[in-house]
Amino acid sequence: MADRVNEQPTESEGQGRDVVLSARDVTVAFGSKVVLDNLNLDIYRGEILGFVGASGTGKSVLMRTVLRLLPRHSGTIKILGQDFDELDEPQRNALDMRLGVLFQQGALFSSLTVKENIQVPMREYLDLPRSLMDELAHLKIRMVGLAADAADKYPSELSGGMIKRAALARALALDPELVFLDEPTSGLDPIGAAEFDELIANLRDSLGLTVYMVTHDLDSLFSVCDRIAVLGKKRVMVEGTIDDMLAYDDPWVQAYFKGKRARSIVPQDEGARHGSSGK
Repeated sequence: MADRVNEQPTESEGQGRDVVLSARDVTVAFGSKVVLDNLNLDIYRGEILGFVGASGTGKSVLMRTVLRLLPRHSGTIKILGQDFDELDEPQRNALDMRLGVLFQQGALFSSLTVKENIQVPMREYLDLPRSLMDELAHLKIRMVGLAADAADKYPSELSGGMIKRAALARALALDPELVFLDEPTSGLDPIGAAEFDELIANLRDSLGLTVYMVTHDLDSLFSVCDRIAVLGKKRVMVEGTIDDMLAYDDPWVQAYFKGKRARSIVPQDEGARHGSSGK
């Protein structure tokens, strides 16, 4: 896979794999500045895809474009087999309900409690009695590992890790199939980041989620991501496994995955291949 650069998978490669997000020839520009140029990307059902790239290359721009928060100049984006551009408003709302989003800083409403923040998507898309919304909010709070008393706390009363978990609970409010995470472990200490990675993996497995994760965290890439896509030169330069990244002959990719600040331990499967003696 490492030698396939920004190309559409062939029929044999995609056979048996359900594509839940497909971007084809996507171009995004701000005035005369082109940020993404004819970008292609597929995300497959049930995987955790780590999306990486140098600062300012357009990682968050692509995510926001997929979510229709930013306009694109050209290209097509299909989510769960549907193109938003071809849907009417009720159909778009129905598709929106199948998506969940965690923004980088959590983006919780400061004037609302955790429970009320989680209920925002429910109030927007559903017509439920308050008692049922309260019950569902408490379920999501437990699901992300927060204590029950967090429900009535305001964001200002939460730690950074609690804010991330509360924001994740809101992203899961409508039981989505595809979840977008923008730098989910940024600002967390190593232990908190590892716990959050484990939470994401467990939720993926238990809920059958597909996860699109923009991240700079090498530990996340090594520990929970099934595939990685690297953004550079305004396109997806390479996509594949950690081993594909380590083998890809590009200066930035090599510096990122093998540089001085790269993960210092050898992946378990690689360690197994070289033996346990450390020689």
